[in-house]
Amino acid sequence: MPITDRVKMLRQQSLDAKETLSSERAELLTAFYQSETGLMSEPVRRAKAFAYLLEHKHIEIYPGELIVGEKGNAPKTAPTFPELCCHSLEDLDILNSREKTSFRVEAPTRDAYEKTVIPYWQGKSMRELILNEMTEEWKAAYEAGIFTEFMEQRAPGHTVLDDKIYHKGMLDFQAEIERRLEALDFLHDPEAYDRQEQLKAMHIAAGALVRFGERYADLAAKQAEAESDPQRKAELEKISRVCRNVPARKPSDFHEALQYYWFVHLGVTTELNTWDAFCPGKLDQHLLPFYDAEKRDEAEELLHCFWIKFNNQPAPPKVGVTAAESGTYTDFAQINVGGLRPDGSDGVNEVSYLLLDVIEDMRLLQPSPSVQVSKKNPDRFVRRAAKIIRTGLGQPSIFNADLIVQELVRMGKNVTDARCGGSSGCVEVGAFGKEAYILTGYFNMPKVLELTLNNGTDPRTGRKLGIETGQARSFDTFDKLFSAFERQMLHFVDIKVRGNNTIERLYAKYMPAPFLSLLTDDCIARGKDYHAGGARYNTTYIQGVGVGTMTDELSAIKKHVFDDKTLGMEALLEILAADFAGHERERQMLLNRTPRYGNDDDAADDLMLRVFEAYFNAV
Repeated sequence: MPITDRVKMLRQQSLDAKETLSSERAELLTAFYQSETGLMSEPVRRAKAFAYLLEHKHIEIYPGELIVGEKGNAPKTAPTFPELCCHSLEDLDILNSREKTSFRVEAPTRDAYEKTVIPYWQGKSMRELILNEMTEEWKAAYEAGIFTEFMEQRAPGHTVLDDKIYHKGMLDFQAEIERRLEALDFLHDPEAYDRQEQLKAMHIAAGALVRFGERYADLAAKQAEAESDPQRKAELEKISRVCRNVPARKPSDFHEALQYYWFVHLGVTTELNTWDAFCPGKLDQHLLPFYDAEKRDEAEELLHCFWIKFNNQPAPPKVGVTAAESGTYTDFAQINVGGLRPDGSDGVNEVSYLLLDVIEDMRLLQPSPSVQVSKKNPDRFVRRAAKIIRTGLGQPSIFNADLIVQELVRMGKNVTDARCGGSSGCVEVGAFGKEAYILTGYFNMPKVLELTLNNGTDPRTGRKLGIETGQARSFDTFDKLFSAFERQMLHFVDIKVRGNNTIERLYAKYMPAPFLSLLTDDCIARGKDYHAGGARYNTTYIQGVGVGTMTDELSAIKKHVFDDKTLGMEALLEILAADFAGHERERQMLLNRTPRYGNDDDAADDLMLRVFEAYFNAV
């Protein structure tokens, strides 16, 4: 089906819209916290804050829209989350003026931050709490760039939805919560009160999303009354009926299924600034029960509109030095296509091919679709995906579904949950709808090697950061150098993990996520928050980075210092201290006469595997 004029218009509007920072959420949240000063548990406070945001945020249905709702107060408008990390006025000026991926900061937004948001949240954000609670050795390693910490910028809510919302409305979730509340055992369970408060919070959050849908239903009905064009009038009346049914009840058709997911997506990403957004999971399998082949054109147009909604949501920008140096508009909302069904059979269906058509038609930055390829999938499916990639779009990405299942089972998931899982965000894998993904930051392996070569001292600052693993010039074999590197790496991984354990408890105590929790198995059953171990599986990610750089560095040292002895360790250390100034011949030798990563060279690949296994074992 050719792209309709409606979709062309909405797509172009999305492409033309300028990314803008909005203070609306920050102002509403500030007003809530200033007014709600009474005693209440933190989960209930966060749930009430969520309900307040959804009740008071600006809503609009734009001309031609079929799927409704924006995270900000307009397309391409990003909200801010001062309870996590509060932007300074300097941050706002940087975001407004940076050359790449800038965010327009209008005068009223800057004014609201200066007069209202910053005065209230200064000293109260999670970022400040985290940095205050970390040890001196953690802070020293963090400042030196040995590791980063994601949770000082965004919340640990990276996760993926399964198919539960296509079988249950928010009223059904509330009924399930009520049954759990009635079953609490205050006589024998010392955590019964904590479970009660978490369940009450999830109940409030579910009701808040129902009310959010009703607001859109009322708005659509009002617009329909004033609409003179019969076609648009009928569309608005349909939108009103859709929003009246979902998210309160389970969806009954394709339109309701897409709108329900979109309300849930907005709910999760309004509650907290989750790292790598939120993902629909295996959308082709979720939507198949609602798909009518005779209404393919209608379904395709709805999916086109759905795609545009994702593209309207830039990732909220970061603060501090990260605002100045790191920019992206992508919120990494990945949609899985293909792969396997829960019983291990081929997961490709009619909707899979429909989604591939939509990917090729829309050619948008977001969402980020991926194809999960299994040996069970038909060749036709793989060829169709490859044909799209061949156009140079860069989408969809390709993942090995069979290996993902093996990896998830190795990590402790049962095989059915593993088959229902897949990839999300950048390249993370997990059990969809059942796992808390706690992304904690990057671990800089090349920096650890630099410290190893300097016996624990950072040559950039002269500060002693690591443990003494021996003078590099005294190592007479490569294995001794590598052993020292392993000990140094384990030291810093320990520092990172101790910090992560503290940070995760801080989020569990001060920043619960009741709405995300009710969407994740087994948070309702356990009466525990997503951040507090409520999910069936709880995984902490520390992403080791610089594997290619590490391989090249170690390969150069192994070949030239220990194997060929074309360069002594003492000379290498002097050259590194001079940053190669006056040593161009040696730089060219190390650069060009060394087995390098990414060239199918076993000498380099064996080192890469050795580095990976050392890091894996340390974590």
